[in-house]
Amino acid sequence: MYESTLVRHVQTFGASLSMAAEYLPDEAALDNLITTQPMVVMDCTASWCGPCKLVAPLMDQLADEYGDQVTVVKLDIDNNKSVAKRFGIKSIPAVLFFKQGEQVDTVIGAKPYSEFSSTLAKHL
Repeated sequence: MYESTLVRHVQTFGASLSMAAEYLPDEAALDNLITTQPMVVMDCTASWCGPCKLVAPLMDQLADEYGDQVTVVKLDIDNNKSVAKRFGIKSIPAVLFFKQGEQVDTVIGAKPYSEFSSTLAKHL
């Protein structure tokens, strides 16, 4: 299942490993994740969304920096409209923060990395 929702890949130059946020396939996978992991950050995104493309590498950076404390995932909102409805997402990118199964915060829009990391840090 989604015991480890982070994908490891070797960077093009050098042998250092970095973490990348993995896409969740559906709402069932999301439910499993937020009920089994202590802290989850979910980036709600879409392939056509320009600002989402700016946030995507920031989510990978979050996964890389906080991967030992939090699970960072992405969810294509076009393929998961029920998730958008469930969490009242009206604008993307929307980054949702879950702690012990409960949504504890949301950051809407393309923000600097510091805003995502500080929001996460206050819930750790």
